Amino acid sequence: MKHAVSNLFAVILLTTGAASAATPTPAGVTRTDLQRHDLSIAGRETVQARIDIAPGAVAPWHRHPGEEVIYIIEGTLEYQLEGQPPVTVTAGQVLFVPAGVAHMARNRTASNGAELATYIVEKGKPLLVPVVVSTSETGTQEKSR
Repeated sequence: MKHAVSNLFAVILLTTGAASAATPTPAGVTRTDLQRHDLSIAGRETVQARIDIAPGAVAPWHRHPGEEVIYIIEGTLEYQLEGQPPVTVTAGQVLFVPAGVAHMARNRTASNGAELATYIVEKGKPLLVPVVVSTSETGTQEKSR
């Protein structure tokens, strides 16, 4: 029995480690899930989270299987949506990210930046999908995944 429990614990560690490795959290970015609920629209759910981005940190390019409504609760953050110039959003302001649009966030300040993110997404799909996009900053042409 003791051996079976040890094996089960090892499987749990490997499984959770694999899930974490699939979508690593970037240094300086902390996500705190606040709530998740099914919606009255079949196959959709809403997820709400607080995302903290430390000074100098970047939440790299990614997309979601639905819309994201962002409310800045602290500091100033810079966002870039694929194909658009960067925009700076400060505490008390909002930003809307359409479904499937690749985007990134960056904290160029010396203070913490935080957002309240509300996602209206397809249930059962990964909430965040990392992508690689073309950017004028790098001067490279890369394909989205």
